[in-house]
Amino acid sequence: MLEKYIENKLVTAVKKMGGISPKFVSPGFDGVPDRLVLLPQGRFAFVELKAKGKKMRPLQVNRKMQLEQLGFLVYCIDDAEQIGGVLSEIKNSM
Repeated sequence: MLEKYIENKLVTAVKKMGGISPKFVSPGFDGVPDRLVLLPQGRFAFVELKAKGKKMRPLQVNRKMQLEQLGFLVYCIDDAEQIGGVLSEIKNSM
């Protein structure tokens, strides 16, 4: 399963929930997750997308831990089947 396919499925699922999922780019701050997931009622998370079975690079793992230490939700999705569960967690957070 290609990363782009999973990414498109995520964006579509977020839109169906009334949210948006913009691409996250941060020049000069490498290793940030690929997408922001912004859902109604102020629900928010970062999502890194990978092709099936691929793992995050060490810098991405460090960035994930840094964001989590600040209290943010950060997910890595490598299978379209994970999307529903992740979005459910984000929706029910707080």
